[in-house]
Amino acid sequence: MDKASKTVSIIREFDADLHLVWDAFTKKEILDQWWAPKPFQSKTLAMDFKVGGRRFYAMINQEGEEIGWQIQDYTSINPKTNFKFFNAFADKDQNPDLPGSNWDLSFSERNGLTKVCITIYNDSLERMERMIEMGFKEGFTATLNGLELLLLQLKK
Repeated sequence: MDKASKTVSIIREFDADLHLVWDAFTKKEILDQWWAPKPFQSKTLAMDFKVGGRRFYAMINQEGEEIGWQIQDYTSINPKTNFKFFNAFADKDQNPDLPGSNWDLSFSERNGLTKVCITIYNDSLERMERMIEMGFKEGFTATLNGLELLLLQLKK
C-alpha cells in the first residue's frame, strides 16, 4: 500500500491454468464462491462482463443478510490478459458512494502457474484509508486464499 500515490498493489500466483483463473475473476457463478473473506459471502445481483457493463453485488453476513453493496463498472477488457473496472461502495439501488477506485487486473501464465497482478488506484487518500481501516489487506488476502483452495477443487 502506497499512501503517496493512493495505490494498492497485489501480486499472486495460482497453481492453475490461465483460462481457469480468468474464469474465476469474470464469471459470476465462480466469483460468488470466493469473492469475500469467510465467513462472509458475495452474492452477484447483476453482472454483464463487457466494456460498459457492470457487476452489482452484495456482501452477505452469517445470518444471510445483505450488509453492503458494491458496483464494478467495466472500463476495459482484453480477454485472458487484462481487465479494468471502476469500483465503488453503493446502496441497494446501485447508487455509488463516491469516491471510488480504479482496478487494473493483469493475467499471465508460465509453466502452469498463473500470475495475477492487481493495481488499485484510489480516487482519494480518504478512500484508501477507509479500505485500510476496514481490514482490506487481511480480508483480501483471506479472499485470495479462498480462491486458491477453490482453484484446486476446480482443477480436479
